[in-house]
Amino acid sequence: MRKLLFMLATIVLIVSCGPSKVATETRKTFKGDWILNDVTYPNNTGIYNVTLFNDASTSCFKGSMWSFVSNNNTGTYAAQGTDCTAGERYFRWSIDEENTPDGMFDFLLKPTDSRYKSTTGDQGFRLNLVSLTETSMVWQQTVTLEGKPFVIRMNFTKL
Repeated sequence: MRKLLFMLATIVLIVSCGPSKVATETRKTFKGDWILNDVTYPNNTGIYNVTLFNDASTSCFKGSMWSFVSNNNTGTYAAQGTDCTAGERYFRWSIDEENTPDGMFDFLLKPTDSRYKSTTGDQGFRLNLVSLTETSMVWQQTVTLEGKPFVIRMNFTKL
């Protein structure tokens, strides 16, 4: 009887510690190849020189190809453009299930080297997943510019 109770408690613990069904479905939808179509700054007018992910100008990201692997939460992207440092970049990503007040997720993106070892220590980037369908995805990051919130929005299409 004790062994049965112990096994039952272990199974309940394992099941309860796994990702939620919504997070699992989100990971499946992320999986695959995407193109970053556009980077916009909602509610802001003017010309801005924005560097994304401490890597390159937004112009280097427009049209960039992104690949997400869901079974190990790794991925790559390749910046492009004449004034951009070419080459594939690597990252790890994860979904933050605790930040879901509006039903969507924040997710974390952490730059790595080609072996998926961190290149930034404990630092990464928190983005809000504004929308996600089988064919499109929108990310949003809010930063501070001149003491005020400044929103950067990235629009993707699945290939």
